[in-house]
Amino acid sequence: MPPAIDAPMTATTGDPIGAAVPRAATRLPRAYYAAAALAPFLVLAVWGAMLLASPSTPALARVGQPAPDFALADLDGNPVRLSDLRGRPVIVNFWASWCGPCVEEFPLLESAAAAHRGDDLVIVGIVFRDRSEAAREFLARMGVTWPAAMDPGEQVATEFGIIGPPDTFFIDRQGILMGRQIGQLSAADLERGLRSITGEE
Repeated sequence: MPPAIDAPMTATTGDPIGAAVPRAATRLPRAYYAAAALAPFLVLAVWGAMLLASPSTPALARVGQPAPDFALADLDGNPVRLSDLRGRPVIVNFWASWCGPCVEEFPLLESAAAAHRGDDLVIVGIVFRDRSEAAREFLARMGVTWPAAMDPGEQVATEFGIIGPPDTFFIDRQGILMGRQIGQLSAADLERGLRSITGEE
């Protein structure tokens, strides 16, 4: 019978290597569990504080107040300035080629442009988060005649409080914002907005 071989011992405790470690030795301090439970709340608190501390630009567009002026360039590089349109009723429409409702409301806007040509109505499109190539193709496909301006940096969209297209603003001859339609225009919405800026009943 071969002689029994003693199991090697650990240097610190004298326990055999591979021996089961008592359950009590694996328990972590209660403070560890408390810190782990509080960590997500601390992260949220820090994140919220950072949001509150970060500067933000409030929307300047208010119905009944002068519309925020802007100076942009259209897809052909021509300047588009709202202040140059003073004395004429203006519709400012924020849109994008990927915007489904924009497809539905563009024919309404085109009809309004034709019907109110005698009122010197101006429609200005502002492209929202889209590529100029896609915007140009969209305009050609829809047969649009009014200017469409790019908004690099989204400064104008921020001043008008745009979250997503379509969003339409009705500005009278004095440059006062008379109405806003968030979301797709219906024929009734458009007619109501036109009455507010052309003076027609």
